[in-house]
Amino acid sequence: MRAALDLYTTVGFLRTTTPALAERAGVAEGTIYRHFKSKEHLLNEVHRHACGWALETLAALDADRVRKAPERLALLARRIVEMAAQDPALIRMVLSSANTPFLDDQSQAIRRELQEGLTHLIAMGKSDGQIRAGPAELWSQVWLAVVGFAAERVAAGDWTLDSAPVGLALEAAWDAIAATQDQGIGIAPPNTVRPLG
Repeated sequence: MRAALDLYTTVGFLRTTTPALAERAGVAEGTIYRHFKSKEHLLNEVHRHACGWALETLAALDADRVRKAPERLALLARRIVEMAAQDPALIRMVLSSANTPFLDDQSQAIRRELQEGLTHLIAMGKSDGQIRAGPAELWSQVWLAVVGFAAERVAAGDWTLDSAPVGLALEAAWDAIAATQDQGIGIAPPNTVRPLG
């Protein structure tokens, strides 16, 4: 599974062959098929394992009723980038949508559960008035895009955990969704845009 996680998140699922998996794992190719029905079955097992880490992390934060949304999301963001430094392949598997077409129903359900968990965390912040107006699903995706960018830079070795860009990115993730006095982001709604000139 470790070999598959590494290869699927670097070479890619479609370009990873079973001989390459066997070589990376140090086993005969036939050994793979004793444990997994197919390359897709192996992908789904790896995906579920990686998402298990993310679900546990979200569950711990969801159970914490003392901290408010900014602190919970800051902890989640920090754990994501820390995992990107410790296990880049695992965090890439969790954050990537490249393998979505090959995921079975169970893996798709886990992926939805992760998205719903993050959306729930954001919705709790909205109910406290700490997250801007609009759909919690939208703000969860905005937040995750920024945090995911930072995690990918850390996973690639471009940034270190204590580098200024990581701190700036995690701060920007919160700033992108935080409630402000005017709740605006400086863009006029389409029906109020005036022509130039």
